[in-house]
Formats: sequence, structure tokens, C-alpha cells
Amino acid sequence: MSTSRGEADGAAIRGLLESWAEAVRAKDYSGILARHSADILMFDLPPPMESKGIEAYRETWDLFFSAQPDPIDFDVQHMNVVAGEDVAFVTALMRCAERGTGGRRTVLEFRLTVGLRKVSGEWVVVHEHHSVPSA
Repeated sequence: MSTSRGEADGAAIRGLLESWAEAVRAKDYSGILARHSADILMFDLPPPMESKGIEAYRETWDLFFSAQPDPIDFDVQHMNVVAGEDVAFVTALMRCAERGTGGRRTVLEFRLTVGLRKVSGEWVVVHEHHSVPSA
């Protein structure tokens, strides 16, 4: 792959994930689900730890938002993109918040790994994995 093509793919993938994070902050389900495969597989922190398919993925956001104080924090702290011609992956460090004891805002830092596939010239998320370090 040429460097310019690789740079363009990297920029497109970064933009896709930044738009996704922005949609999460806005509680915009259409934006959250955009560019995700109908058969996405996600491994998440709270149960269910494995979600298969776009509807199951969508339902995980109901749980996420129920634990979030307003305004929603969901920020990319650092992102690394590796893209081939039709497959790519992203590793990122992220930060969100959750309601702690007494309704206090508690920061949660987590890791994100995303697998993507290029379909008809567009990058599509086929796998998401959220994790936190073991205590």
C-alpha cells in the first residue's frame, strides 16, 4: 500500500472513531451505530461480556447511559491505527465517567481495541473490545 493511501486510511479511521465518540457524548444512537457491521462482535466490561449483532450492540448503550452522569464523558486519550488494504485495527486509551457513591462522578479509564474491514471502499467496525486493567 502506498504511504499516501495508508495515511488516508489512517485519517479516515481516526475520523470514524472520533465521530463515534462524539455520538456517544451526544447519546446519538444513529451515530453510535453508524459504520458498524450488522454482525459486529463486542467484548465489554459489564455483562453481557459478549454481544453479537448490531441490535445486541445497541442494547449495551442503554446500560452504559444508565450509569453515566450528564454531561457524558467519552474521550479518546490516545489512539494508534494500523491499516492494511482491507483490514485494520485500532488500539486506544479512553476515558469516561460513571456515577459513583452518592451520585459523585467517578473517572473510568479503559482500553479500546477495534477491528475494521474495508467494505465497498468504506471502513466498517466488525469488532470492539473494551477492557480495564486487572486490580
